[in-house]
Amino acid sequence: MTQDNLVEQLTVAHNQLAKHATNVHKFGGSSLASTQCIERVVDIIRQHCQLNDIIVVSANGKTTDALFAIFQCAIEQSPELEEKITQLENMQSELINSLLNAASAARLQSYLTEDIKQMKAWLSDQPETHHADILAFGELWSARLLSSVLNERVCPAIFMDARDFLVIDNEQEYNVDYSVSRPGFEAKLHANHLTVVTGYICRDSQSVTRTLGRNGSDYSATIMAAISHANQVTLWTDVDGIYSADPRFVPQSRKLHRLPNGVAKELGRLGNPVLHANTLKPLADGKTHLHVASSFDPSVPGTEIGRFGQLAKQELSVTYLNDLILAQSQSFIGDLGREAGETFAALCADETQGLIVIRQEQQKAVSQWLAAHDTEVAFTPVSILATVGHKVTRQGNVKAKFKRTLRHQKVLAVVDAWSGHSVIAILSEPCSVELLNNVHHDMTKDAKHIGLVVAGLGNIGVKFLEMLPKQLARIPALENLHLVGLMTSKKALINTDGIDASHALSLFEQHAVSFDKALLSSWLKSHPYDELIVVDITPSEKFSQLYLEFFKEGIHVICANKWAASAPTPKYNELLAEAKANNSQWLGSTTVGAGLPINYAIQDLLKSGDQICEISGIFSGTLSWLFETYDGSVPFSTLLLDALEQGITEPDPREDLSGRDVQRKLLILARAAGFELSLEDVERQDLVPNELQAMTTEEFLANASQIDDFFATQLNEAKTSQACIRYIARFNVKDGKIKAKVSLECLSKNDAFATITPCDNIFQIRSLWYQENPLIIRGPGAGRDVTAGGLHSDLVTVCQNLANKQAVVKIKGLE
Repeated sequence: MTQDNLVEQLTVAHNQLAKHATNVHKFGGSSLASTQCIERVVDIIRQHCQLNDIIVVSANGKTTDALFAIFQCAIEQSPELEEKITQLENMQSELINSLLNAASAARLQSYLTEDIKQMKAWLSDQPETHHADILAFGELWSARLLSSVLNERVCPAIFMDARDFLVIDNEQEYNVDYSVSRPGFEAKLHANHLTVVTGYICRDSQSVTRTLGRNGSDYSATIMAAISHANQVTLWTDVDGIYSADPRFVPQSRKLHRLPNGVAKELGRLGNPVLHANTLKPLADGKTHLHVASSFDPSVPGTEIGRFGQLAKQELSVTYLNDLILAQSQSFIGDLGREAGETFAALCADETQGLIVIRQEQQKAVSQWLAAHDTEVAFTPVSILATVGHKVTRQGNVKAKFKRTLRHQKVLAVVDAWSGHSVIAILSEPCSVELLNNVHHDMTKDAKHIGLVVAGLGNIGVKFLEMLPKQLARIPALENLHLVGLMTSKKALINTDGIDASHALSLFEQHAVSFDKALLSSWLKSHPYDELIVVDITPSEKFSQLYLEFFKEGIHVICANKWAASAPTPKYNELLAEAKANNSQWLGSTTVGAGLPINYAIQDLLKSGDQICEISGIFSGTLSWLFETYDGSVPFSTLLLDALEQGITEPDPREDLSGRDVQRKLLILARAAGFELSLEDVERQDLVPNELQAMTTEEFLANASQIDDFFATQLNEAKTSQACIRYIARFNVKDGKIKAKVSLECLSKNDAFATITPCDNIFQIRSLWYQENPLIIRGPGAGRDVTAGGLHSDLVTVCQNLANKQAVVKIKGLE
């Protein structure tokens, strides 16, 4: 695509979305660390940005660290100073020349040369005066380079030095003067351009360069959101979201897909490695959502921070900080204690016990503050360990559990945070990785959230939903299962905060909306759950074709739908491979035998080392009823129409008489037993005469008597041999040759298949272990209650398996 074409598309999109709020995208240093990383960022901008969006950048890779080292060498007058400057200049030159055409590269190279000359001048004469100016070069070079690359390859882009408009009060509170900063920014904007802004740097009211502290580019991004009234801020970083503990040290940490604003702010205050204390300050009004995503894997849903419902508020996480100071004084009791806590932004405080916890560098300032009150103070080295969650201080059960997990530790105090979003233990010893893992496990072991989507609201779907509330209440494995989606062929109700299972059908009637595959696919790719299960109770081949997409997203499928399990062999094998590759579970116990454990029996035999050589039986409840009931006293067509009226047959009884359903079921069981064959390999006898097959349903029913002679002849021939007729499915393997067939057979009345309760199914398995005396399973093979029950059995199995599933945390560059 040419730049002109892309610009045209972006302009059209902008005009169509003229009232759409600006979005802010921030890219951290590791996301911009190399040529390859920057190329990836450019692709992300192509896919996720629109004209007039704002892009905030950190310095490339380790540039800021290199500038700190250069500054230190200048202070110490180290002989390594010149070498370090040269290394940094070469690194920047390499990025410029690898990403830009010759003309653009020459232009940026000349700017870099001038900057290096200015840096050397500052370093040689009072470097302390220009400390922030020297550090600012990192963001300056990064923004200048990215804007040039975008102009060459994507669309018009401008570069802004935040010092030209962003004003703060000081480098302690970092409060922004929006009355100056907002108009200053707006005056520099170019319509229909991407704006690339330096992160981390700004100026004070005296126009002196200031920084926003380490990791201050995230704060820059949210400041830009406040200045521009942005709809969303995306922090593109080196991890794919916020986790329930630091994933570098807690391998079992879980991604927190959605975080309420207050909880996120508390995590940042208490040392979360991705969120930082000031980041959320500009978003206090809650109108802007914050999104944390991975620039290394942008297709993976990240963490959303904003206003959410009850489900998101149930999340818990554990965080810690070492190397802190506990300050205890009489002056910290009562109102003065609260004042001290606010003055020093204490990590935790208890004005009843007269204590605050501060960072080590604050110890001198606290001593001086107390000296003014002529009060003694005791300082003790401590660490803190906190459980963080929405209004967690009001949850007595959570606080009690937290205290129990720490009963063998040296805990000096357990304090409720003033925000109400954390309970903090003050420890006399550093928090170890082992302790962090143990507490995280105890506090979050039941926290995995599983979303449930039910597709198909016919008789069986309705019964499944009627059973769901009691199942959720009494089955421990379903404790963290949430009904979040209901679908029919035309409408859907999706609610990420959960659908009340007790009123699911009425809620669907009131709130369901039309949907299409694209809308469903979009939601499934960004669902906010640890796991998602789709229960397919439709008869739809079209819906079964979505399974491949489900499996690619790691979604689990439980189905009564037979289409996928009996698909052509290449497609079936593709589904199995995709499910395995993405750890998706695919259960279909009710595809054959409704709630009967035939699939379970086959799987159990195979897992135990047995080998199955024959599967046979009566697999259709409809044909079971017809042939158990048919005795010649009335014509077969009369019996068939009676079964239709009772709802025993399909609306078109030819679906049953064709044997196609039985053929698919035999194929499913043969595949479950480990054999590879296709539907065409299963010979099928169609009980509908050729002349009746092309008719409409109404025409067939009107001419149904034409089938009577055939069935009467079959029955009479069987009677002469003291036998009966049954529609039988048979699969067997002998000398490596497979034979599979479904057909009407004449059976001895002593045969196991001769006498069963009408509508029942019967399955017979012969194997190495069950050779002379085969394994037989029989019982109801159809019916809404038993089928719904079988689906619930599969649901419990999947949830039990997921309870033991270990999450894999991918960390690209978090330090």
